[in-house]
Amino acid sequence: MVVVRHGDTEWSRTGKHTGRTDIPLDDDGRARAAQLHDALGEYRDAVVMSSPLARALDTCRLAGLGEHVHTDDDLMEWDYGAYEGRTTVDIHAERPEWSLWRDGVPNGETAADVGIRADRVIARCRAAHRDVVVFSHSHFLRVFAARWTGLPPDAGRVIVLGAAAFGVLGWEREQPVIDHWNLRRV
Repeated sequence: MVVVRHGDTEWSRTGKHTGRTDIPLDDDGRARAAQLHDALGEYRDAVVMSSPLARALDTCRLAGLGEHVHTDDDLMEWDYGAYEGRTTVDIHAERPEWSLWRDGVPNGETAADVGIRADRVIARCRAAHRDVVVFSHSHFLRVFAARWTGLPPDAGRVIVLGAAAFGVLGWEREQPVIDHWNLRRV
């Protein structure tokens, strides 16, 4: 299984929480997404799933895997609720001890909520019994990797995936593992 984070957007570059707002890739985000084309070439026949948000779908298409992509609302980014479009620095001015991973967001999701969505996607991926490539978002994919390995959703706090980067999730015997992470080419 391969997980791919979308390329940069104006908001991701400035550290704004970008959940459900459909912000497009910026020029560099498009260029870096296109650079994934060769790195993901061996997965042209895989099951391809993407968040329905443009930044993920466009990354998928630019990477050359958009021909048979299936969108899945469960792959959308963390719902940041009242903190959508705000930076962590700005939020800490009001709530100095706030942690997305521990506290979630007002009118949005908690790590456990995101973990439930990740578990549903993982079940669908495992049921495919073939290679799967998933295009999604930073915080969602961090939770996804934690849940893939059997860790609690908030363990995603220590797993970071860069923009237009991918990771390979697999197995060591019967144990789900993170094989490779933060790749941009093979």
